[in-house]
Amino acid sequence: MESFAGKLAVVTGGGSGMGRELVLQLAAAGCSVATCDVSPPGLAETASLAGASAPSGTRITTHLCDVSHERQVLAFRDEVVSQHATDRLNLVFNNAGIGGGGSFMTDPREAWEKTFAVDWWGVYYCTRAFLPLLVAGDDGYLVNTSSVNGFWASLGPGMPHTAYSTAKFAVKGFSEALIEDLRVNAPHVKVAVVMPGHIGTDIVNNSRRYLGLPEPDDMTDAELEPIRANLARRGMPVADVPADQMRQMVKMMGDVFRNSAPLTAADGARIILEGVKAGRWRILVGEDAQQLDERVRADPEAAYDHSGVGLGTLRFESEQG
Repeated sequence: MESFAGKLAVVTGGGSGMGRELVLQLAAAGCSVATCDVSPPGLAETASLAGASAPSGTRITTHLCDVSHERQVLAFRDEVVSQHATDRLNLVFNNAGIGGGGSFMTDPREAWEKTFAVDWWGVYYCTRAFLPLLVAGDDGYLVNTSSVNGFWASLGPGMPHTAYSTAKFAVKGFSEALIEDLRVNAPHVKVAVVMPGHIGTDIVNNSRRYLGLPEPDDMTDAELEPIRANLARRGMPVADVPADQMRQMVKMMGDVFRNSAPLTAADGARIILEGVKAGRWRILVGEDAQQLDERVRADPEAAYDHSGVGLGTLRFESEQG
């Protein structure tokens, strides 16, 4: 796909982060966009920003939709067809995602399943809903966001990351399986799997809100203890940190994740769109993603080795949508 001008794209999770940046960059290139999110204020801001830089005739529509619920996804699809007066699409970016459900053993089942539902079922439902519209066109691209945690299921020693990693492995496998399926049944439609490393987004704060977790200032001492234990496993001396200071640390975590990233959300979106223009099916986003991919492939048996020679020595936080 050499140009996005005059095309029509769907972007999930467009209320912030890489989803918002995909909308902005596509719109600036003259691509009309329908984007969904669970945050009305986030969608409104995205639409305002996109409209300010989009060429005349470029249409931006926003849609309230939780991609983990198929009925909402189908309603989103019907709104896109109606509001854009079309029966075909050129691009679908399954970008929406949250973090959570780190431990299968100790985290609440509800949080685990909510995370898995957004990160996997959201991709599946949106593909079921929108792929026929890509097939109906003459030049289609399905772009599914996995993660480096789609080939390395951890955040490092003492940091289980099960729900997110399981979902992202599923997204990667699903996308790769579609390559041959589309070649046989819809050769004019391509698929790409995106695997970002640490990207500067608000996923930490947004995930807490989506999962219904208490705001840091409202957390009880008992609710702080799992976080204290998690930080201690990472080697941080927090055993004697007062509860009020712990609340401040929790409040800062999201900002630190966003601000310490080696790539901004805009950088990440640019790399994704460059990969789509180049016709690639596998898009690694960030040097950390490149390095981790190389290390996993070079020595898979050492991927979860904590002895100091394996991937456990590469400490980083992963991006998520």
